[in-house]
Amino acid sequence: MGKEIESVCSRRNHNIIVKVDPVCGDIPALTKEYADKADIAIDFSHPETAYDNLRLYTDFHLDAVVGTTGWYDRVKEFKKLVEESGIGYLYGSNFSIGAHLLFRLVAHAAKMINPFPEYDIMGFEAHHKYKKDSPSGTALSIARIILTDKCDRPVKENELHFSSLRGGNIPGIHKVIIDSEADTIEVSHTVRNRSGLALGAVLASEWLKGKNGFFTVDDFIAERLG
Repeated sequence: MGKEIESVCSRRNHNIIVKVDPVCGDIPALTKEYADKADIAIDFSHPETAYDNLRLYTDFHLDAVVGTTGWYDRVKEFKKLVEESGIGYLYGSNFSIGAHLLFRLVAHAAKMINPFPEYDIMGFEAHHKYKKDSPSGTALSIARIILTDKCDRPVKENELHFSSLRGGNIPGIHKVIIDSEADTIEVSHTVRNRSGLALGAVLASEWLKGKNGFFTVDDFIAERLG
């Protein structure tokens, strides 16, 4: 993702101040010296470092766009820190514009079939074997109820089952299946590469400029798509 973001930034005439990574970055951790030179941080790291990274952003008063997932059980804690610091902080499980079009299509489809109890809705997602969280943050955005373990009972009414698969080098597949005895409808989004995610993150960074507060990628998308 870092390389993809760097490529997008170059095409959009943004300067990369520093690449932060403990293994392959210019520096292993963000410092105040570099934070003072930057307008914003774009963070695609790991769930276990999300809080420590946030503390750096608030301490250095640096706005941030964060694509890291797996920490959403601490949203209230993160929001409190952001609001106390006065920085702009935007996070999301998926920055792909195509994925957000999927969300809208699924929401519309679910509303359309609501009067027809003959139809069930279920979901499926697949990612590469290195992905840290399962189900994905995008799957959590799609589903109200997620079951990734074997379900030894009938499906409850109004319950959505979402299965997760990890393996290989799959960038990302999300599929919603609407099924009845008579037919099946599928709405899906398949990522060919990470360039779309990187573009969305950079566009979100441009949108965040000059704003203070705690935002999600949905706030950015809602303004762009109307």
